[in-house]
Amino acid sequence: MKYFLGVFLSMVLVVLLFGCEKEIPQKEVIRSVRAIKVTNLDDFTQRWFPGQAKATQEVQLSFRVAGPLVDFPVDEGDRVKKSDVVARIDPRDYQVDLRNAKGRLEDAKAVLVRAKADYNRVVRIKQKDSGAISQAMIDKRKQLVKSTRAEIKSLNASVDAASDKLSYTFLKAPFNGIVSATYVENYEDVTAKQPILKLIDHSKIEMIINIPENLISHVDLLKKQGDVLIVRFDPFPGSEIKAGIKEIGKEASRTTRTYPVTLIMDQPENINILPGMAGKAASVVGSGESSKEKAIVIPETAVFSTGEDAKTYVWVVNDATKKVHRREVKTSDLLDSGITITGGIVLDETIVTAGVHYLKEDQEIRILGFSDQEVTQ
Repeated sequence: MKYFLGVFLSMVLVVLLFGCEKEIPQKEVIRSVRAIKVTNLDDFTQRWFPGQAKATQEVQLSFRVAGPLVDFPVDEGDRVKKSDVVARIDPRDYQVDLRNAKGRLEDAKAVLVRAKADYNRVVRIKQKDSGAISQAMIDKRKQLVKSTRAEIKSLNASVDAASDKLSYTFLKAPFNGIVSATYVENYEDVTAKQPILKLIDHSKIEMIINIPENLISHVDLLKKQGDVLIVRFDPFPGSEIKAGIKEIGKEASRTTRTYPVTLIMDQPENINILPGMAGKAASVVGSGESSKEKAIVIPETAVFSTGEDAKTYVWVVNDATKKVHRREVKTSDLLDSGITITGGIVLDETIVTAGVHYLKEDQEIRILGFSDQEVTQ
């Protein structure tokens, strides 16, 4: 009886507990995303971007053979022309090697002449009197001719190799440039592949600047318009050099969220820009000069589709509530810096650029690294 009473009381207790339990509301997840604000090109032209000069082409020159230097006619800062001799190794050992190789080749050629004469002689004897000489002797003479020809072929290769090594004792400039560094002294013994000097091409100068993620979409427009940037180098603050965009980086730095952009410019005539010089660059093109460019360019990662239709969308952020709303956009060309939007968003709106596939309508978000970020019109 006590057992049944205990079971009954337990069942009553379970019913009471379930009856009293209230549903606990789930807390909405706040997603962390990256976002940018749409604006025009003027925001780009009002900023200077620091960078550092580098040569369009630079190379460390070294010998392909070893030996003591006997001529080193250049110093740091010297200008050289293509094919100028900038260093020379003592060639005497390589000249001896070449003469020896040629001598062995001449000896082999003389042997071949005698071997061919002997072979022709025994063949004639065999033709006159088949029993006067054995076929084995003829075959031996024929084999000597064949082996001597093979030796001559090998010795020709040896002569070519020795000639090449002799030519390698001269180190020549591969292009017009400036000697930016030397690593050895004259009369020093050097080894093959040991750096001798660094040569840079000074006819054009490159400069790498880092453009923030929020401004990178300006760069495609500037690249199309040619030399529309100006560069000032710290040693020459009064000089402005026109520059164009050579290359746009495809990937942003994870830490700084900036894209590397390479500028290129001609070496000025009145000053000498050297690699390593610090400077800054800015655009001289504003939105007034580029009014024909009506399309907005945004990062490609900002657009998405639902799979339910063929439409393309972006998430627009309500700046007051920090909640997102899906909006259809019209896309056009895919550029180096993003995708062109011809309709759907306007200036001063904030859009999500990373994390778009994890959001839902009216979801609250937290913007990572948001600091007055922009895109261009």
